[in-house]
Amino acid sequence: MRRHILLLDPAPAMQALLLHNLEGAGYRVSCAPDARGAQALMAVDAPDLLLLEWELPDASGITLLRQLRQDGQLCDLPIIMASARDSEQDKVLALESGADDYLCKPFGPREMLARVHALLRRRTPSAWRPGANTAGATVLRLDPHTQRVTAGSVPVSLGRVEFKLLHFLMDHPGRVHSRAHLLDQVWGHAAYLDERTVDAHVGRLRHALQPGGCGHRIETVRGSGYRYLAADAANAAVRA
Repeated sequence: MRRHILLLDPAPAMQALLLHNLEGAGYRVSCAPDARGAQALMAVDAPDLLLLEWELPDASGITLLRQLRQDGQLCDLPIIMASARDSEQDKVLALESGADDYLCKPFGPREMLARVHALLRRRTPSAWRPGANTAGATVLRLDPHTQRVTAGSVPVSLGRVEFKLLHFLMDHPGRVHSRAHLLDQVWGHAAYLDERTVDAHVGRLRHALQPGGCGHRIETVRGSGYRYLAADAANAAVRA
């Protein structure tokens, strides 16, 4: 089945160019000129990826981006924001608002297709390899389908990024991941964010897990990064 791309850009010439290249690469493409039209399309045919222009006639792309990240059905939709805004501040604002990647206009069709391919590849279910270590840990449980986490018997409320970070770490128990690697695998745009971003989200994740007694399961490996401790290793670490 062809992957479905929703193209949200008010400029007819840009729409036509991107549509031609995306369809030529084998994607099924829907187009919308504004936020309202895009939301109507997504309500009946959820895309696999949204290519979103910042400047829209009826809303800011940033506003729509934030709304989608609060939507229970579309909160994990891969989104690439495209804009002529090329300052670091604008890029950071878009990425921190929930964009997975950022394209500066003008950009070439090959770059656009490479970014679309890369984001969809990272977001395929097989990339997460959910298994016993993800859903079957003795104390800490994560259900990737319902996006529910429990620590012991305590439900854990996590933000979108913290959930993805925990999911990735639990899927690779015992392995040490550098901050740069986590940015690439969880955020998908390591070039735009400072590595201290990882530290901040790990801190929030530990704080959320603490009431259930699982905050220590996210271990800092000094000079290297972070790793997730499976139940037996975590218990041993606590006893030590």
